Amino acid sequence: VKPGELVFGVAHIYASKNDTFIHVTDLTGRETIVRVTGGMKVKTDRDEPSAYAALLACQDVAARCKELGITALHIKIRAMGGTRQKTFGAGGQASLRALARAGMRIGRIEDVTPIPTDTTRRRGGRRGRRL
Repeated sequence: VKPGELVFGVAHIYASKNDTFIHVTDLTGRETIVRVTGGMKVKTDRDEPSAYAALLACQDVAARCKELGITALHIKIRAMGGTRQKTFGAGGQASLRALARAGMRIGRIEDVTPIPTDTTRRRGGRRGRRL
């Protein structure tokens, strides 16, 4: 690797409403380089999906990537999807910013939330969820 040359990995970010996963693989997606979740960084269950937990997780991920010589990341961000919500949780936006702030170069950003083309019936029943 020449000095100044970018070495890419792929950051798979899964931001649900209960946790945030940051999983970095090589370009093929077969070899895991580092995987950290929001729950590994904070003690209380309610803080797992928070932006702060995602930020701490991303700092760990960036440090480990730099140790292994990965200088740039393509990002694949994902929400729950399917019949559930298609917008990602609070940790999604924060993790992107944290990776950039930690000195990782950002390549392509892609939303890989599973969107059904035709699907099973959504939960909640005929009259919906009554509050």
